[in-house]
Amino acid sequence: YGWEDENFDFGLEENVDCLVCHDTTGIYVKSTAGLPAEGVDLVAAAQSVGYPTRDNCGSCHFKGGGGNAVKHGDLDEHLYNPSEEVDVHMGRYDFVCTDCHQTQDHQIEGRSISVSVDNENQVYCTDCHDEQLHEDERINNHSAAVACQTCHIPAGAVKDPTKMYWDWSTAGQDLEEDPHEYLKIKGSFVYESDFVPEYYWHNGSVDRYLLGDEIDPEKITDLNPLHGDIDDPEAKIFPFKVHRAKQPYDVVNNYLLQPKTVGDGGFWTEFDWDQALRLGSEVVGLDYSGEYDFAETDMNWLITHMVSPVEQALQCNDCHGEEGRLDWRALGYNRDPIEWG
Repeated sequence: YGWEDENFDFGLEENVDCLVCHDTTGIYVKSTAGLPAEGVDLVAAAQSVGYPTRDNCGSCHFKGGGGNAVKHGDLDEHLYNPSEEVDVHMGRYDFVCTDCHQTQDHQIEGRSISVSVDNENQVYCTDCHDEQLHEDERINNHSAAVACQTCHIPAGAVKDPTKMYWDWSTAGQDLEEDPHEYLKIKGSFVYESDFVPEYYWHNGSVDRYLLGDEIDPEKITDLNPLHGDIDDPEAKIFPFKVHRAKQPYDVVNNYLLQPKTVGDGGFWTEFDWDQALRLGSEVVGLDYSGEYDFAETDMNWLITHMVSPVEQALQCNDCHGEEGRLDWRALGYNRDPIEWG
């Protein structure tokens, strides 16, 4: 409750809104600064407290980034009541989120590499499934180097389109608005649905760009570089949504800048980049030279939800052969391993 500026104390337990996760009436709605909306029957909400449902989890996670399906390539509002083609666990077997993301002492299992850099407290397919469950031993052998998700989640954003590219440099113009193409407060976007993921080695941990780290504006800045490669015994090939963007940086100091977007002087009010970047830099304690431009960045999002039925899993020729979706040389192989004989 009460997160309205940079002075919010994340360490106070009384700031945690229990009803977001535990209200089961469906009537609980939040308003400004995380406070309950006016008119919500808080007594009814409190008396309904139970285990989190898909509605509780999805109200935040399906709509992260400002709207349905914006942020993740594998989470959207179709997961409230999905068919088995959208997600076999939730559709065919009626799983809820907490069947996999189990919790003890409010420590929820699961890691998103957009937030966490380590692989602690993670959820794995093999928590329930045997690594050697395939009848074909050749497929079982793949599990040493290929993640389950790579074959069993053939596409991202299978229903609702997700944001793939975001150009902040065009924000502030009085152009025709469309939430999937352009908003004055945010700039230009590219959305895609049913996209083929990108495939990279990943050992479960990542590095992180931190405010103040120097960038090369002539190159793409990776905000969460993946750890792992072909020589890493802990790494496997995983599917990713790669979110690409163009965002402001200081051309003298050569680091990304944090703009102030809301409140007095914020960009969403004044549409003044120089002022927003100066105010934002004051908050985070960065020097701002007064000269800015926009640099390319990317961010990796692991695709791990919306698991397809086994009948829709990738087959050999989806990855191998001239039309295969994997770039074997980029992954560190000298050629397609199927050619090894």
